Amino acid sequence: MDTTQWPDKALAALLESARQAALRSYSPYSGFRVGAALKLSSGEIVTGTNVENVSYGLTICAERAALVRAVSEFGPEIRIAAVAVANLNDAASPPCGACRQMLAEFMLAEAPVVFPAADGLQTLAFHELLPLAFEMKLK
Repeated sequence: MDTTQWPDKALAALLESARQAALRSYSPYSGFRVGAALKLSSGEIVTGTNVENVSYGLTICAERAALVRAVSEFGPEIRIAAVAVANLNDAASPPCGACRQMLAEFMLAEAPVVFPAADGLQTLAFHELLPLAFEMKLK
């Protein structure tokens, strides 16, 4: 994937970080190798990759792996300013519903999310990707 012509070089670099994370995927059952990179509002980049399990329900997606790592390393106050998802299978792979909902806890509403779509790379603001996120208002 050639991102050298992109006007947003920072987003292209984030996508390359996601691609590098996908190289470390543990996906012996599906062969579907995914990586994610989160740019925190502090400027830090945190990556994650999918990790499969023979009991498929225990598999963790790249986006959630990156999110758990970001909270573990930088604390629950993090805010995510951008997300990039890459896979090594040339297939569409927007964040799944579970990943979208988990990211919603930490995402800035206007944060760009770039991911492989059926017709090439697509970038959406997070609020477009998950317009009706579940929220709980605590008293």
